[in-house]
Amino acid sequence: MSTTEASAISRPAKRRLEVGRPRYGELAIQGVLALCAFLSVATTVGIVFALLEPTIEFFGEVSIREFFTTKDWSPLFSPPSFGVLPLITATLTTTFWALLVCIPFGLGAAIYLSEYALPRTRTIVKPVLEVLAGIPTVVYGFFALTFVTPLLQDIWFIGDKPQVFNAISAGLVMGVMILPTVASLSEDAMAAVPQGLRQGAFALGATRMQVATRVVVPAALSGIVAGFVLGISRAVGETMIVLIAAGGTPNLSFDPAEAMQTMTAFIAAAGLGDQPTGSVGYKTIFAVGSTLFVMTFLMNAVSIRLVRKYREVYE
Repeated sequence: MSTTEASAISRPAKRRLEVGRPRYGELAIQGVLALCAFLSVATTVGIVFALLEPTIEFFGEVSIREFFTTKDWSPLFSPPSFGVLPLITATLTTTFWALLVCIPFGLGAAIYLSEYALPRTRTIVKPVLEVLAGIPTVVYGFFALTFVTPLLQDIWFIGDKPQVFNAISAGLVMGVMILPTVASLSEDAMAAVPQGLRQGAFALGATRMQVATRVVVPAALSGIVAGFVLGISRAVGETMIVLIAAGGTPNLSFDPAEAMQTMTAFIAAAGLGDQPTGSVGYKTIFAVGSTLFVMTFLMNAVSIRLVRKYREVYE
């Protein structure tokens, strides 16, 4: 090959390696990614501003002390009562029962898929598990009302039987809905653990269960915690399941067999009502929404600290 031919072949490579040459394709991709990040931040800021003004106006007419300390919630009746505690306790009760389902079963499914299942089994089971996340929540709500509630009424043996609308059926079905999210994120975190840690534990004589629970799970703890927090956020913000299955009666009780109204259920019910814009009853929607926003924000802030604390970095 002549010197002229060699130089002709190397010219395109030299052009690609020129540092000062602008790469318009990469610049366009960076612009699109920056726009996506900006839209995410702008959406959050827009939600805050949309909630802020009506919430401030609401607390100008109703005291914060009355809102967070009194036990009666009937803002749309006369005389109105603005104690949000029944909505908060209902939200926490349904979330608790959802976590009893999604955390142990989701983590167990993740350990099985990551440490025990054969590759062929994993490719079949994981997509089938994730199908649960695609079912509309209204379907879950009717499933809880028409199937889970009668089943619980037949097998209930502690105290009074669950009412037609109750918190436990809504919470259990909500846990089934969240289970694929927890399982998928936890399994991805476990799959990112280096194989060398597993092989070293096996070389020391550890069993498969010991490797899974004492090596892999602690190493993937930050990702597992992130999956748990995402599941909790979904449970706190779920609307249709609790609106259909838990009922619309504000009830300051932790008894899961009773009917309750969660914060999201109130927002959905009041938003479809005939409250005039600008009235105190209308502004309660934004006050409850702001309370829910602050609760989820605090949970996410705590989760970020936990993820950073337990994050493992491997080379």
